[in-house]
Amino acid sequence: METKERQKILAMIAIAGLLLLVAKSLILAPLAAAWEARAARIAELKKSLVRGEFLLKREQSLRAQWDHMRKNTLPTNTSLAEGAMLNPFERWSQQSGASIASIKPQWKQNGSDYQTLECRADVAGDIAILSRFLYEVEKDPLGLRVEAAEITARDNNGQQLSLGLQLSGLLLTPVVK
Repeated sequence: METKERQKILAMIAIAGLLLLVAKSLILAPLAAAWEARAARIAELKKSLVRGEFLLKREQSLRAQWDHMRKNTLPTNTSLAEGAMLNPFERWSQQSGASIASIKPQWKQNGSDYQTLECRADVAGDIAILSRFLYEVEKDPLGLRVEAAEITARDNNGQQLSLGLQLSGLLLTPVVK
């Protein structure tokens, strides 16, 4: 072979290699990335489909639970709601034998469709009385959430205890259509 022919062949091989390199970076790499993104999206959609099927199977129980929760929220009138939140404290106190030192209600506007009424209560008694008080709070049909509870001893022996309890009640604002 002559030198010029070899140079032409080498130049063609170099150009072909360069074209392959450019094709790989401009065509194959984006295609591979698009394929991986598509595969990830398909996996995400399959998970979403499984979750949706699971929710559809549980629809009746979820709706019943939501209806129960909605029925046990505070009344839409704020005065009535405060009464509904504060009146049970007297009942819980009588049923447990606890003495209530103070109750401090405070409204919180959490969203456009609901509010919460948070109550901080200080209750005194021994461990059995405070346990019974907490039991009465938990079994009450009114939908309340215990946000925080802290017990402190008021004497050196731990016989007299103080319970700091923070409860919140939900008030659902009716949606106006």
